[in-house]
Amino acid sequence: MEVIHTIGRRKTAVARIYLKDGSGNIIVNTKDFKVYFPTATLQYIVKQPLEITNSGDKYDIQVNLTGGGFNGQAEALSLAISRALCKIEPEHRIVLKPKMLLRRDPRMVERKKPGQKKARKKFQFSKR
Repeated sequence: MEVIHTIGRRKTAVARIYLKDGSGNIIVNTKDFKVYFPTATLQYIVKQPLEITNSGDKYDIQVNLTGGGFNGQAEALSLAISRALCKIEPEHRIVLKPKMLLRRDPRMVERKKPGQKKARKKFQFSKR
């Protein structure tokens, strides 16, 4: 099997993955993913597509992560893994789609507007 390359995004985080046959190793920016994502919830988000499709020990994944915070990076990685699994076997799409793992979350941070403190917050109004 050749190396499969996919991209996942969430907020400003971008995950580029290279998936190939292997023993289930996930390397994120030259570190093991359990070191990179120390909390159990983030590890669960990353492993979720692999566990749903029962392919946790079949593939090695090399990941380049940039931008965003840890939560956004974990969700971007989850989307990239889901897309790669669907490229390998189209039947995985039937299982992953109802779990919302193939949907790119479009929510981004709203920009700050001029004449305001933040995106929505205004400066205090003084009547007199």
